[in-house]
Amino acid sequence: MKRLAPLFVCLIIAACASVPQKDAQKKEAQKDVTTQAEEATVNPFFQEFKTPFGSPPFDLIQDEHYLPAIEKGLVEGLKEIQTIADKTEPATFANTVGTLDKIGVLLDRVLGVFYAVRAAHTNDKLEEIAKVVAPKLSAFQDDITLNEKLFARIKAVHESEARKNLSPEENRLLDEWYKKFIRGGAMLDAPGKKRLRAINEELSLVNLAFGQNILKETNRFSLLLDKKEDLAGLPERVLTTAAKAAEKDGHKGKWKFTIHKPSLLPFLQYAQQRALREKMFKAYVGQGDHGDDLDNKANVVKIALLRLEKAKLLGFSTYAHYALDKRMAPDPESVDKLLKQLWTPALKVAKKEVKALQALIDAEGGKFKLQPWDWWFYAEKQRKAEFDLDEKELRPYFKLDNVLKGAFDVAHKLYGLSFTELKDIPVYHPDVRVFEVKEADGSHLGVLYTDYFPRASKRGGAWCGGFRDQSYENGKRVAPLVTNTGNFSLPSGDKPALLSLDEVLTLFHEFGHGLHFLLADAKYKGSANAIRTDFVELPSQIMENWALEPEVLKLYAHHYETGKLIPDALVAKLEKSRYFNQGFETVEYLAASFLDMDWHLIKAKQELDAKAFETASLAKIGLIPEIVSRYRSPYFRHVFAGNFYAAGYYSYIWAAVLDADAFEAFKEKGLFDQETAKAFRKLLSTGGAEDPMVLYKTFRGTEPSIEPLLKRRGLK
Repeated sequence: MKRLAPLFVCLIIAACASVPQKDAQKKEAQKDVTTQAEEATVNPFFQEFKTPFGSPPFDLIQDEHYLPAIEKGLVEGLKEIQTIADKTEPATFANTVGTLDKIGVLLDRVLGVFYAVRAAHTNDKLEEIAKVVAPKLSAFQDDITLNEKLFARIKAVHESEARKNLSPEENRLLDEWYKKFIRGGAMLDAPGKKRLRAINEELSLVNLAFGQNILKETNRFSLLLDKKEDLAGLPERVLTTAAKAAEKDGHKGKWKFTIHKPSLLPFLQYAQQRALREKMFKAYVGQGDHGDDLDNKANVVKIALLRLEKAKLLGFSTYAHYALDKRMAPDPESVDKLLKQLWTPALKVAKKEVKALQALIDAEGGKFKLQPWDWWFYAEKQRKAEFDLDEKELRPYFKLDNVLKGAFDVAHKLYGLSFTELKDIPVYHPDVRVFEVKEADGSHLGVLYTDYFPRASKRGGAWCGGFRDQSYENGKRVAPLVTNTGNFSLPSGDKPALLSLDEVLTLFHEFGHGLHFLLADAKYKGSANAIRTDFVELPSQIMENWALEPEVLKLYAHHYETGKLIPDALVAKLEKSRYFNQGFETVEYLAASFLDMDWHLIKAKQELDAKAFETASLAKIGLIPEIVSRYRSPYFRHVFAGNFYAAGYYSYIWAAVLDADAFEAFKEKGLFDQETAKAFRKLLSTGGAEDPMVLYKTFRGTEPSIEPLLKRRGLK
């Protein structure tokens, strides 16, 4: 997931905030001009970053710098907005939309850094700041879209004859702004605008509370073991990491396991103690569902009903209709059709997988019915039995540094890019590495920050973000500062970080997002960021295709000790097993997509029980009891911790149709065919400056077909 334009789009989706610090605010208000001038000399955000490539000076930035800089940015932003609104000369694209695109320099700078750091390395102070600024940012966004004079100017440009002389990018940006105002309540009456403001403010705080609860939930559970018999089956690297985690907490001689994925998944795959697997699994799927102060069920209902009210206020029957008004998918019916096209064959395959795993249990004399916490354990056994393939065989060939180099090599062979590590760039945490990205001719393209290891201060999952988006200033391209963040397996003892197969694919996935934003080359920052939710996963998911191609594996899959290339026999096993577990993976994902849509297809305000609603939603599609939805409602961060993926979790499968079809072009002409790569780069670099389906058809010559996806997942 990518953080969008910091000034306007990010203000809607990035909920953050805490208890108002009245004393601090009072002191701030009492500062005289001299004090403010002195502050400007010490707050890094109030001056140009004098660092390589204008990167954030993390050696100077302190937590206390964020709030004053955000508040000053808000004040400056509103002044700039009002200046445009108060113009007396007739509205034109240049003096209205073009000028809007250039404002908010300070706010962009500080929010880009604040949100990226808060996601990857938060603390109590940052969370307090987040609570303070969330309602302020919500109000700021409303002050823009509910400014009647400003809307009148945009409307005038939108309806003018002169727009026929605008470039395609300018026309699209004009449409985006006009639609933003309509969707932001510009056409509402005074009571409607007042209510919309209240809804937006409340949503910003509840979204934030949801995400904060999940971070605390993830960190508060741990399984501390002190008996060796409880560790049966667990690989040495897993035990070493668990022992180090326990020792760090003051429990030397014990083993600590958590529900962070690098700890959870190996435990579910290998731990022979079934009762302990059950305990770990239930801790994960029970996040936000304990009836205590971190319970998220009430937040889920509140968010869903507030979104419904907002949608109805703006003239939509449901929030899903409101959300899809700005997506590639035209309506909920289209989403439902796609999901069901995949659900039927995927469920059929998943049921076959259940039978195979149950047969394995029975053959071992297990005398129990397969449960969700058994799936990973017996699937790993099944893979070994059916394909003679064990993940433990693969990890030695997936050293993190080598996998990252493999991703870099793919970008070089496709687009001529080079990646040079920089040691003189300040970073927010020692785990962070920084790379300058250059074009084939040696010119600067951007900077990539990588941060791959889990820690208590980092939220779960993996994502792509950035400190600065691509833009143009005085005709010169301003290069982006992009981040790739994950929670991958840690180094263990004297062994380097060795990735699982899933982590390899995740690294390539997030790197694909990174390439998308590194290659961006739109004239206006607004159009560069107006990327549809169900298009944004295409650049990331298509990169996963290269990761396991034999030709690419030879670039990076070298044994971490011997340096030997991954054997052809092991590559052949990987290829043979490519359909393995696809029923499970597709069903658990689709179940979450259906659940997301159901929450946002509610048509009327009503009393709701979150657990009962979820149960009914999943029963309706016939989800089998052996599989749990990839995300349950109380920890469905994509959907409830922000608005970007609300009624949009389907986007991954929508984009999967695109990426499977698009990769066929490379398979047909060659993995690194330069003509195809050049055409695909054009698709990536245009961003939101053109309609995504138009861009796709320009690249492929026709609309995408679902057939390659069905074939790739073994569902046909």
